[in-house]
Amino acid sequence: MPDLLRLESLTRTFGRRTALDAVTLTLPPGRVGLLGPNGAGKSTLLKLLMGLLPPSSGKGWVLDQPLGGDANWRLRRLIGFMPEADALVPGLTGVEYVALAGELYGMSRKQALRRGHEVLTYLELEEARYRKVEEYSAGMKQRAKLAQALVHDPPVLLLDEPTSGLDPAGRDAMLRLILELGREHGKSVILSTHLLADVRAVCERVVVLTGGKLANVGTVDELCARRDDRFKLRVSGNTAAFRDALRRLRVEVRGDENDLWVTVPAGWEPREFFVLAAESAAVVRSLTRDDQTLDELFLQPASGRRQPPASPNIPGG
Repeated sequence: MPDLLRLESLTRTFGRRTALDAVTLTLPPGRVGLLGPNGAGKSTLLKLLMGLLPPSSGKGWVLDQPLGGDANWRLRRLIGFMPEADALVPGLTGVEYVALAGELYGMSRKQALRRGHEVLTYLELEEARYRKVEEYSAGMKQRAKLAQALVHDPPVLLLDEPTSGLDPAGRDAMLRLILELGREHGKSVILSTHLLADVRAVCERVVVLTGGKLANVGTVDELCARRDDRFKLRVSGNTAAFRDALRRLRVEVRGDENDLWVTVPAGWEPREFFVLAAESAAVVRSLTRDDQTLDELFLQPASGRRQPPASPNIPGG
């Protein structure tokens, strides 16, 4: 199969502001989490992928269809988009709303209505198909938006904050649906969110944007991999001598007087911390692994270098 996504120095500017800055990225088909704080460039990237905005420079392809070309209609037929905003049409019933989306994708009225009924049944909105969409609950509205994204059976789904406004039960149900669409129906999913738990629950890969730049990319397992070379320590006593002893053994030390984040060389044994502490008239009060997590990747600077928090909270001290 072709790559889900291939971007080469993709850039989008708005006047003097650069919303997406030379992003180069290749992703295979699958379920991808698009993470980043507000203003990171997530929405701009989604609009570029749908052909709603042309690139200012660079190139990109979705399933081998070029971005910003003359045949954007081909690109859009490959994609089902679920927006964060309600994007509902007041006065339409659920099935009319979904069928309208099908017609806009190029389906006949009869085919669109048939598909609307099928998709609403699949999403457990069968009994509400003839109710006005403005009468739907928050969870039903989210499912209706997902239904219109699925009506033309696209291979790619772009989902923008699909669990926004849902209670815990509704959120879990939505995530299960998205996971099922990927696993059971072979849909590729790009899930744009600021909720790390949603990415962990659904996605195989993660793309992190910060300030319009690509900050991190990899599988969920890779980006949450256990780090055996980093530790968090809380110490007391002669901490200055202890820090000096660590540095003499090529241990990188960061942090304040009592709370240390360290990166050790290959072959380091944790018991060496206690030996050095005893020799330095210091005491190790707590020692824990400092694993890399999605939370850290989401919050760290685009340079990729981790900074210890200003007010560390290390258990056991």
